[in-house]
Amino acid sequence: MSQQFDRTLKAISLILSYPTPELQVEMPEITAVLMADSRMTSLTRRGLSPLLEALENNDIYDLQEVYVALFDRSRSLSLNLFEHVHGESRDRGGAMVSLVETYRDAGFDPATSELPDHLPVLLEFLALRPFAEMRDVLDDAAHILEALSQRLIRRESPYAAVFTALLQLAQVSADKAVVSGLLEQPEDDPDDLEALDEIWEESEVTFGPDPNGGCPQVRDMLAQMDTPINPAPGRDAPHAAE
Repeated sequence: MSQQFDRTLKAISLILSYPTPELQVEMPEITAVLMADSRMTSLTRRGLSPLLEALENNDIYDLQEVYVALFDRSRSLSLNLFEHVHGESRDRGGAMVSLVETYRDAGFDPATSELPDHLPVLLEFLALRPFAEMRDVLDDAAHILEALSQRLIRRESPYAAVFTALLQLAQVSADKAVVSGLLEQPEDDPDDLEALDEIWEESEVTFGPDPNGGCPQVRDMLAQMDTPINPAPGRDAPHAAE
């Protein structure tokens, strides 16, 4: 294991993944890792507690239903980051290839059926990278993470605290004006299937990071996409933060 392995990023990757019985077994260890990280304030760590307790103790089928309703059936809450950059733009395919090549060049081979831009996958990769690279990546994505946090707060979801923790770990903050623009975009109702169909048929989402700013590697990752591919049926069980 790399000496630069960031246990907290790996733990956050796990709690943002699809809940499984295996995850529930690992929650005491995951919680211990998160509660011990002094890079987060005590307030931020306490903010994570409701989600951590729910993931450990709630019925697994209820947890899975909530997760799917939030992140799989709601485009505005998608954990596939490229979805928030260009939506249905044809550039997405090239970005996916570029991101996979970035992973391979670093010797990272995620054992998952999720897309390479899926936030838990990206965080697992960043857990193996130097802090400066992690900070640059999350800085470029800060406006997306903050918008996700605010949308989850509106829905009174304990998942909102995770995005606050990520921004604090990376020591970055989002541009308020950009976030405000994102939050003005209409949100989709996961129970309104007709409205969901209309949203997924939109041609392009025009917001995203400044193409002239940030880390070049991250700009490549967050500035290209193609038609979304639905996650493969069946998800992989997470592995404990080591």
